[in-house]
Amino acid sequence: MADMQQTIKKGEIIGFNPVFLPHCQSEHFSPTFWQQNNSVIGSAAGRGTTHFIQSEQHKLVLRHYRRGGLIGKILNDQYLYLGLPSTRAFQEYLLLEKMKGMGLPAPTPVAYRVVKKGLYYHGDLITLKIPNAQDIHHVLQTRPLSEQEWRDIGNTIALFHQQQIYHHDLNIHNIMLDDAGKVWLIDFDKCAEKDGESWKQNNLDRLLRSLNKESNKMANYHFEHKNWSLLIDGYKNH
Repeated sequence: MADMQQTIKKGEIIGFNPVFLPHCQSEHFSPTFWQQNNSVIGSAAGRGTTHFIQSEQHKLVLRHYRRGGLIGKILNDQYLYLGLPSTRAFQEYLLLEKMKGMGLPAPTPVAYRVVKKGLYYHGDLITLKIPNAQDIHHVLQTRPLSEQEWRDIGNTIALFHQQQIYHHDLNIHNIMLDDAGKVWLIDFDKCAEKDGESWKQNNLDRLLRSLNKESNKMANYHFEHKNWSLLIDGYKNH
């Protein structure tokens, strides 16, 4: 992380790459700040709201870390603080930076923030927005993918697996396709480099469950079993 700069003040730690966001400050992690500057160009609902930002030079993605499940109803965005290296924002930033060095098709990290309050912290992450890309879940609602596109998805997953990159939540929402036909993976919260091989099949199984789930929910979802065979063919023949 040679390009990263870091500021620490009053329990707040900010790390950022000045190439993409010079003089990064607390306000840059506030959706309200960007809204007041008419810089919010879109949003996406998930566990929390992800905001798409137009800065002076770059399109950015701002995400606030939130918990899911039952514990999320109690703590929401609070996590036990065990030092900066253990925080989700720092870990994801570091992993994205490492994957960038590997040449993997993942978002470019821009900045992270960790705010410590007592025993807990909350965090945020800013990345570059992948240009002209759409998650494949939405693509499948409008059109079928070509045979080559299915193979490219499998091929891309294989790229990450060969570098021992474990994706904690490999579902169809976290795979993107840009207008040049390039496949990307996004959302690397709780992901990591991981030894071994057995988890790789579990990753693929999770993705298949995701596709089957969405297909069962939607009448015109463009996914068939033969598509999965093409994906696996691309995965195995990378």
